[in-house]
Amino acid sequence: MIKKIDKNSIRQKRHTRVRGKVSGTAERPRFNVYRSTNNIYVQLIDDVAGNTLVACSTLDKDVVAKIKDMTKVEAAKFVGETAAKKALDKGITEVVFDRGGYLYTGRVQSVADGAREAGLKL
Repeated sequence: MIKKIDKNSIRQKRHTRVRGKVSGTAERPRFNVYRSTNNIYVQLIDDVAGNTLVACSTLDKDVVAKIKDMTKVEAAKFVGETAAKKALDKGITEVVFDRGGYLYTGRVQSVADGAREAGLKL
């Protein structure tokens, strides 16, 4: 009998391994990416205090209207830009990128590129 590989459990192991090395502070928070099938979520997290400083996703009211006719990759880039603008408004210019155990390609890479283009230093 063939057993199907649980890709999410493999991703979670990879994410746990990376989280042992990557941590965010108030000056340089962790830029966390979560990718579901249809949406993408971004948070800037201060791990020392345990606070989320900035959050943005494709489900935000101001984002939904603008990404209506975009592909998932284009929408991810727009979410990255929006999150970076919110971070810059709060005085955050530099972050540590946490890809959440996902491979750095497609939507995850697009989020990072969008954040860089908006002026955030990853």
